[in-house]
Amino acid sequence: MSGIELLGWLGFGILVAAWIPQTWETIKQGSTSMNIAFIIMYFSSSLMLTVYSVLIDDTVFTALNALLAIGSGINMYYKFFPRTVRPA
Repeated sequence: MSGIELLGWLGFGILVAAWIPQTWETIKQGSTSMNIAFIIMYFSSSLMLTVYSVLIDDTVFTALNALLAIGSGINMYYKFFPRTVRPA
């Protein structure tokens, strides 16, 4: 692994790690207060960048954008379908 590729994987790790607390909080709460326009744009762009990365055969960016699309997809799901607590 070259130094440049290592730099890419380090950036990958930091960016994915930044999304973990937000996504985990969304799953625990069953909803999110994130702006819907942001979520839709982030999910769409991550999905498009995943396809692009596959087409240019870039492993770092394929993995990164796929994971970010999944994370933002989870947030989008809970934005559209918030979990409601049923009264006891």
